[in-house]
Amino acid sequence: MIPIKPKNWNSALKKIMKSDNKQKGILFLIMSAFCFALMNCFVRLSGDVPTVQKSFFRNLVALAVAIFVIVKEGIPLKYKPKDLPLFLVRASAGTIGILGNFYAIDKMGVANASMLNKMSPFFAVLFSFVFLKEKPKVYQVVGILTAFFGAMFIIKPGGDIKEVLPAIIGFCGGMGAGLAYTMVRALGERGVKGPLIVLFFSAFSCIVVLPHVIMHFSPMTPVQLGFLICAGCAAAGGQFSVTAAYTYAPAKDISVFDYTQIIFATVLGFVLFSEIPDPISIVGYIIIFSVSLYFFIRNRKGGN
Repeated sequence: MIPIKPKNWNSALKKIMKSDNKQKGILFLIMSAFCFALMNCFVRLSGDVPTVQKSFFRNLVALAVAIFVIVKEGIPLKYKPKDLPLFLVRASAGTIGILGNFYAIDKMGVANASMLNKMSPFFAVLFSFVFLKEKPKVYQVVGILTAFFGAMFIIKPGGDIKEVLPAIIGFCGGMGAGLAYTMVRALGERGVKGPLIVLFFSAFSCIVVLPHVIMHFSPMTPVQLGFLICAGCAAAGGQFSVTAAYTYAPAKDISVFDYTQIIFATVLGFVLFSEIPDPISIVGYIIIFSVSLYFFIRNRKGGN
């Protein structure tokens, strides 16, 4: 029997751990996709509450959840000065992402707004390449583009001139979300705990929009408030999950699974709003599921 050198053991162990982290990243990203799809449904159900006010309550609940988790797990409330620039970029980009997404949902079709928000994986891969030097493989680029093509079958964006401005704002929201996810990845690589990232972002966003909410507060019914609280809880679940996802794995390896949000949104739309997908949308589902399955198989084999 030929003995295995310790160096080979260490190499094999590192490969297994790296693969396991990819699977965790995929699982957490799918969980976040479901939570954010649920959040969008609650936002829609909350009615004519102003966009900024919706975002405030969304982040206020997420802030409370983050504080609870930090206290429960005994995580030290310490932020390193060298990490502050990443935190500020993450929080600023994330706030732009939320406002852009909520504004698009309020002003244009939910499907079109969702499509624009799904630009975030593309920007996550782009910004990861620019800032983190994480060069994507050819199959990953092709897979993400194919998933985007499949999403077009489902969303079927319209060309109404009245939606140009909301579309631009929604597009900027997707860009902001992609940059935010990249900063989450960077902070995770530095060993920053997920709850601390969520806490900073939620507190920052609440503080930024608070003056506008105070000056332009719109009274809400108990039902509207309840839906916004539910949206905040769903957002907290999505935020913790997406933070964990991009902490475990690079955007180029897992970002395609963010498209499962479209699937969840469709199912929830049918259950809550009696929306039935058409045959063209079903083609999109098949494309997205096929790409996700292919990525999963490649990741199980090491992603080479």
